[in-house]
Amino acid sequence: MQSTEVDEFIYHESLIHPPLLFHPDPKRVFIMGGGEGSAAREVLRHKTVERVVMCDIDEEVVEFCRTYLTVNRDAFQSEKLDLVINDARAELEKSREKYDVIVGDLADPVEGGPCYQLYTKSFYDHVLEPKLADQGIFVTQAGPAGVLTHKEVFSSIYNTLRHVFKHVKAYTAHLPSFADTWGWVMASDHPFTLNAQQIDDRIVDRIDGDLAYLSGEFLISSTTLNKSVSLSLLNETHVYTEDDARFIYGHGRAHCA
Repeated sequence: MQSTEVDEFIYHESLIHPPLLFHPDPKRVFIMGGGEGSAAREVLRHKTVERVVMCDIDEEVVEFCRTYLTVNRDAFQSEKLDLVINDARAELEKSREKYDVIVGDLADPVEGGPCYQLYTKSFYDHVLEPKLADQGIFVTQAGPAGVLTHKEVFSSIYNTLRHVFKHVKAYTAHLPSFADTWGWVMASDHPFTLNAQQIDDRIVDRIDGDLAYLSGEFLISSTTLNKSVSLSLLNETHVYTEDDARFIYGHGRAHCA
């Protein structure tokens, strides 16, 4: 399952708004994946954003969603959106731009799939991090984060980013259609210092319309993980490489960058 209309707002608000709210003035955003258009929709709600590059490898998925997901029609038609059909790594490598926020709206790392290399330390080190502007923030979906599932990939993605960036913050939310708690990880070389009231103030000042899920207080609380998951993240030693990757077997989000 990719997403359902009844609860996709939980995933996409959690993916997009934390990094854009923590950034002091996000203007340029690059989305790896995001073919259904929902990530771009949420980015475009931010009044400071001037340009969004959405790079997805699957043109058929993009065209289907552009045609039938009416909730994202305005996003696909926005003059601020630059829709690119390409491999996200190749597109970042050739880009001369730097971005305030880079988003990983990717499929889970699946053995034999095309996406797992976009979770590796070498990709973060040599391709992604150099494309972040000063005070830039990277965020990625990071797979299941429940008590029984967080060791599949969530803890490894978190630990890999700790080897690349100075400040890394994990947070979670329950997604009914995924039947699990889900994880995201933000990373930057600048600290995440906003409190709940400052986040709420930025929501009011920057975002068009009301958020259905996130508030300042809830965003802060979502970074407090239960003891089992917290200890796993603290003690994780695995780092993603092309030759030593962890995979999710038998389930996961369906589309890729």
